[in-house]
Amino acid sequence: MSIPDYMQCAEDHQTVLVVVQPVGIVPEEEFFRIYKRIASINQVSIRDSQRLLYIRYRHHYPPENNEWGDFQTHRKVVGLIAVTTCNSAKEWPQTSERFHGQKEVFGPTLYDSRLLVFGLQGEIAEQARTDVAFYSSYDKCEDVEKRVEDFVESIFIVLESKRLDRATDKSGDKIPLLCVPFEKKDFVGLDTDSRHYKKRCQGRMRKHVGDLCLQAGMLQDALVHYHMAVELLRSVNDFLWLGAALEGLCSASVIYHYPGGTAGKSGGRKPSVSQAADAGKRHRPGALTTNGISADTSSEIGRAKNCLSPEDIIEKYKEAISYYGKYKNAGVIELEACVKAVRVLAIQKRAMEASEFLQNAVYINLGQLSEEEKIQRYSILSELYDLIGFHRKSAFFKRVAAMQCVAPTIAEPGWRACYKLLLETLPGYSLSLDPKDFCKGTHRGWAAVQMRLLHELVYASRRMGNPGLSVRHLSFLLQTMLDFLSDQEKKEVTQSLENYTSKCPGGMEVIALPDGLKLPPVPFTKLPIVKSVKLLNLPVSLRPRKLKGLLGQNMATKSPFIYSPIIIHNRGEERCKKIDFQWVQGDVCEVQLMVYNPMPFELRVENMGLLTSGVEFESLPAALSLPAESGLYPVTLVGVPRTAGNITVNGYHTSVFGVMSDCMLDGLPGVKTSGCVVEVVPALPRLQLSTSLPRSANSRQPSSGEEPSSSVSVQLFNGESQQLLVTLENIASEPLETLEVTSKMVNTKEKVFGEFLTWDLDGALSQLPLKPGQTVVLTVNIKVKLDFSGQENLFQDLNDDGISVTGLPISSPLRQVLKPRAENKPMGTESGKPEYNQVKMLEAVLHFKYSGGQGQVEGYYRELSLGVHVDVEPSVFFTRVSTLPATSTRQCHLLLDVFNATEHELTVSARNNQDVVLHASECQRMAIQVDKFDLESLPEPDEERLRFASPRQLEEERQQVQGCRINAELGLVWNIISFAARTGEASVEGVLNQLVLEHLQLAPLQWDVVVNGKPCDCNIIAECSVGEMVPLEVRLTNRSKNAVGPFSLNIIPFQDYQNGVHNYELQDAVTFIGSNTFYIDTVKPTEDCNCAGALLFLYAGDFYLNIKFQDDSSCGRDLPLAWFCLPNVHVKAVDSPF
Repeated sequence: MSIPDYMQCAEDHQTVLVVVQPVGIVPEEEFFRIYKRIASINQVSIRDSQRLLYIRYRHHYPPENNEWGDFQTHRKVVGLIAVTTCNSAKEWPQTSERFHGQKEVFGPTLYDSRLLVFGLQGEIAEQARTDVAFYSSYDKCEDVEKRVEDFVESIFIVLESKRLDRATDKSGDKIPLLCVPFEKKDFVGLDTDSRHYKKRCQGRMRKHVGDLCLQAGMLQDALVHYHMAVELLRSVNDFLWLGAALEGLCSASVIYHYPGGTAGKSGGRKPSVSQAADAGKRHRPGALTTNGISADTSSEIGRAKNCLSPEDIIEKYKEAISYYGKYKNAGVIELEACVKAVRVLAIQKRAMEASEFLQNAVYINLGQLSEEEKIQRYSILSELYDLIGFHRKSAFFKRVAAMQCVAPTIAEPGWRACYKLLLETLPGYSLSLDPKDFCKGTHRGWAAVQMRLLHELVYASRRMGNPGLSVRHLSFLLQTMLDFLSDQEKKEVTQSLENYTSKCPGGMEVIALPDGLKLPPVPFTKLPIVKSVKLLNLPVSLRPRKLKGLLGQNMATKSPFIYSPIIIHNRGEERCKKIDFQWVQGDVCEVQLMVYNPMPFELRVENMGLLTSGVEFESLPAALSLPAESGLYPVTLVGVPRTAGNITVNGYHTSVFGVMSDCMLDGLPGVKTSGCVVEVVPALPRLQLSTSLPRSANSRQPSSGEEPSSSVSVQLFNGESQQLLVTLENIASEPLETLEVTSKMVNTKEKVFGEFLTWDLDGALSQLPLKPGQTVVLTVNIKVKLDFSGQENLFQDLNDDGISVTGLPISSPLRQVLKPRAENKPMGTESGKPEYNQVKMLEAVLHFKYSGGQGQVEGYYRELSLGVHVDVEPSVFFTRVSTLPATSTRQCHLLLDVFNATEHELTVSARNNQDVVLHASECQRMAIQVDKFDLESLPEPDEERLRFASPRQLEEERQQVQGCRINAELGLVWNIISFAARTGEASVEGVLNQLVLEHLQLAPLQWDVVVNGKPCDCNIIAECSVGEMVPLEVRLTNRSKNAVGPFSLNIIPFQDYQNGVHNYELQDAVTFIGSNTFYIDTVKPTEDCNCAGALLFLYAGDFYLNIKFQDDSSCGRDLPLAWFCLPNVHVKAVDSPF
């Protein structure tokens, strides 16, 4: 026997062997369909008995193995079922003849046979025969199983009769000697009458009877016969049959201990009901008598002693195998015994001992085996190692079997079989073809062996003619084993991959193999390696903003509670991934990836784009080239969402080495991401801004933290104005329907007077809605007006030389060139550049708030900002401000020391006044006669401002309002002579102090003196004739908030000799008609009071009236003296003509 049955197990010893074979031409598919139905009858309960008969079916069995049927009866073919196709009666004789020829092959051992004929109808088919069953077709054979059961019962009858026949042999000492094929020649010429020979015959026959009892379902009888056979055969050193008896004893014990079988799930069987019958069995008639075999087997050995323990089973297996090993021709028996022992040890979970049996099986020499037999042997060894948990050892022999399929000695190598076996080795080497399994923790298995196996898979698939498989396995090798490849191996693998993909590009489709195995796609998540993924917000100018009134409309809150841990638990994952900014439909959105090239050469990544879900998204692929081992490298992927809603960035796709990869973020280990879900709001218009002024080279960051979209810069002198034309173009597909403009000062510590930026929006609003592609122009006025007050400690004081300004013409001030004091120069200033000449900066941001389209319906808008940066150079400074009284009580002289801080010659002029020319760094005093101001009529702060502002703030605001009013009346303007267009305002708003403001303020009590019907003020000389009565009227107007008075006025005339001498002794020159004292009663607010009198001048000349005030009220003494400024009256008396 040279062909082992590797599927043998211990319980097969109690089965009878039935061969099912086709006769003639039978379709393979139909044959195996019938074969499966026949093989389903693997155990039959015998009628009128509690015993079961187990059947083992084979569709192919070598005849030479049948010759070992006496050695072990389960190897003997006792039944034959032939399946044939016969379509006509003419074919029947030939078919019948073939069937008989088939029976002759196994004729000596057959107990019974059956022929199943399909397709034959008619007279022949109607004949009643026990050994032939006729069916019209393969589909109409409902009673096949019933006929098989009847066939099995007939086999049992023969088996039982043979058992009884052997057990009741009357031949006395003449027991036939059972032999194996190779022994027949060895026993020629032996003394058959010797005691040794008789014991040999008895022992072998006892063993044979044990086999028959085991097949007939009599387990306890079989155990007894095996024990007795062992004793007999051991005494005559019949080692081959002793090993068979021991193996039979082991098999019977295994059947008793493990009724479920040892062949695994597929070969499992139901517990035998005959065991219960054997337990209560009594003596049966018919047993050996004269040959020394007792009929009552139960009296010879007790039941407990008959069955081996689980440990003894293995020991007896070892002993039996050692006996088999003594015979070269028993290699197959030895090998199968090892396999059976291994299966028993697997049930007992004794893996180490099982491995010893398998190791022995490896070295059993079976002679010259064919390549197919070698493949089968290694495959079975692999399965047995896997059965005992030696998975890597199992994979080793499976791989040896795979390599045997393509051995050089094979004319036509079986690359498909090799590939299939190689796939089966993967679990043993901790290798999976799913790349997701390599993202979980540390690497498992030996990387070097795994890479070798993957290379063999690549080569096998290529030899199979399937380049797609080669690309998939090579991609898997590069992806999962990248960390274990040397630089040279990386280059070689990538070159091979590029060669394969040039013929068959790799993709993300699942590859289904013929055996049902599916190869998942292999995305190149390590080419390049992504360290972080960050969804980028839109630029500040494009970010959508929600109207404050609509912020809460879309926030659906199902819980009435402010805090609910249940909601947080359910939405925890969404909160972690949802991003707090929005994208806009139709706008380009960006996702930044930090990538790393692990390859030792330049990595070219093509067609890299985003993978999204949720909304329609147009990805704009990019191509990049990463240098060798580049380190972290930022890559920005862009795309355009075409619809509104929530968009999820699931990953990215690439094309590397000809392999398309879809890399999902969930499958990227260790990737940092701030979230991958973002809301896409409906489309909004988009404005593009251009200006008439040059853009700033360096945009400064405002204090608000939001960088303006663009910025302009301009250089102006203090007080100068500039127009800025802002052109807004709608470059989106949505119309612009609303536009608002605001401004805000940023990054400045300087105090700005007036409005820095002003505009008129009505013209732009009249052009709305602004369709795509249209423009609108907005004019923005830039006016810089900082503090014009100079620092007195930086300049030398003006020296009047004692000259009174009063006598100088207003437009002829005293000139003096001022230079900075060296000792007062600050340490931080640059040499040669005084502090007063430093450039100051003003910055503001213009915000354009606009909306339109569907986004406006949803309550969204955009803000476009324009930064305005102005470098303010000083123009003029007012180093000193003072006042002098004028000849009129309602006027005064404002004295301004003006300093030219520029490097150019300029003129300074006031309203209705002559220009003052100032050279560079020159200071002049100019006197401006101004009317006093009614500052009490200026508007007061509202009640809310009065409630929350401090007194100091209120005072500063009051002075600012007063200064603005005075500055507007003065109209001070400077003009650089060399630049005709460079002109600006010189403001005194921040220059006037409280004392000057008081001097410029119109007194609350206004006094008016009228002489001879003519008001006397502003150097007006009242003329009258000598000897005529001159009417004199004094009027008081109360502009204060309280009542004043009573008062008394005393009028004293005098003459001024213009040499400092005043003559008050004029009793003979001037006389009063009536009293020279006027009395004024209490005057309420907004009311006035008139006092009248008359004078008579007796001589011609220039006379002055000094009106002195006397306060007759107690409260009047607290009023300021400035309230009682009465004008001097100049009266010129002339002689009347005759």
